[in-house]
Amino acid sequence: MKKIVILVLLVVGSLALKAQELTWYNNLDKAIEISNQTKKPLLLFFTGSDWCGWCHRLQDEVFKKPEFTAWAKANVVLVEVDFPRKTALAPEIQSQNNLLQQQFGVQGYPTVWFVNASKNDGKITYERLGQTGYLQGGPSVWIETVNGFLKKK
Repeated sequence: MKKIVILVLLVVGSLALKAQELTWYNNLDKAIEISNQTKKPLLLFFTGSDWCGWCHRLQDEVFKKPEFTAWAKANVVLVEVDFPRKTALAPEIQSQNNLLQQQFGVQGYPTVWFVNASKNDGKITYERLGQTGYLQGGPSVWIETVNGFLKKK
């Protein structure tokens, strides 16, 4: 009986964790489709996932916190624009990320852009809402900052 109770608790716990996980898209077309359906802006997270220390801090101190998870699910569509050094990306994703880096003038990591995007005749246009990066103070400071320019839209 004890084993059954433990097993049930483990299953319920893992389902609860799964429910809290966020979906980060790396395919811009898919993210734009979801953004247009949900009427939520894109959060473009420019990162060096396997080498950037400040990117890891932003993830650990903000993106992996329950406050951010709840906020993100309600407010944005998440897009990871990654520039890893040790991991090879699919050529189409690497090309897409390089183009985004040029279009948004990203020179350092982490950089986070908030945009509304639309696609017409294969051409993507962006309405830039605001930009930030790592901010000290955890999820409440970060969310308060980005809410400031998201509310202006």
